[in-house]
Amino acid sequence: MNEFLKISSISDLYDIMGISGPKHPLIAIVDFSKTSFSGDIPINKVICNFYQIAYKSQKSGSLKYGRETYDYQEGSLVYIEPEQVVDYQYKENTEINEGWSLFFHPDLIRTFPIWERFKEYNFFKYQVNEALHISSKERDLIESILDQIEIELDSNIDDFSEEIIVDNLQLLLNYSKRFYNRQFITRKRFDSCIMSQFSQLLEQYFEDKLQLELGTPKVQYFADKLNLSPNYLSDLIRKASSKSILEHIHYHIIELAKHMLLNSNRTVSEIAYELGFEYPQYFSRLFKNKIGQTALEYRNLN
Repeated sequence: MNEFLKISSISDLYDIMGISGPKHPLIAIVDFSKTSFSGDIPINKVICNFYQIAYKSQKSGSLKYGRETYDYQEGSLVYIEPEQVVDYQYKENTEINEGWSLFFHPDLIRTFPIWERFKEYNFFKYQVNEALHISSKERDLIESILDQIEIELDSNIDDFSEEIIVDNLQLLLNYSKRFYNRQFITRKRFDSCIMSQFSQLLEQYFEDKLQLELGTPKVQYFADKLNLSPNYLSDLIRKASSKSILEHIHYHIIELAKHMLLNSNRTVSEIAYELGFEYPQYFSRLFKNKIGQTALEYRNLN
């Protein structure tokens, strides 16, 4: 079926899964080794109003999130943000008895400092084929933090409960950042290949004069070509080169602009339009910012 199921709360999710209500309305941990799920999933496209971190320790069906289908393999973590369409492509009579999922609603963290820095956790915008693969040692560390959250959920609620829960949640996400950083480092060969492909695509973009039709290059263009999410590609390029995708694009544009300024009689406006800028003043501002001179000053001094 192509029907969508919208799940607004963690309590609604528990009802659908047929398990007793969560201990807290805004955060819950389901350990499938203790609370297994068995049955058919009649509606496979799901949109949740909360974040999810899912760990699978065995192949147990597949998940489609974004453009890719991903088979869960041992030791993988998937991070899903609210309002994203997730297609749980399980077979009939599905049984899940290993792994765990952590669910938390944005309202849990809105009043805490973590909310202001949540954009740092780009992995919630990655596709499932960009999952985090963790070692048994890393898994044990993550699960020890989950244990601390469970202890708080099992305790009597007091003025410090949510603060301690959110602190542990932030610790979990910070370790996730570290482990993703490790994954980027250990996949240097793959990263180098992607970096090379990105550079070729950037050069080809201007050789094919796509800027005249599409404007200056966008991250989404390269992400689509490389079959990666924009956020994952951005993080990968920055890790591989210490520069952002935008910095690479701007550098390429400036180098092309320098050549045009010194080897043609075209006006600055004509050069700006030829490089894909809708408004010449945007090009002029970029050139001055990067070179420290206006385009005309650069031409006249060289």
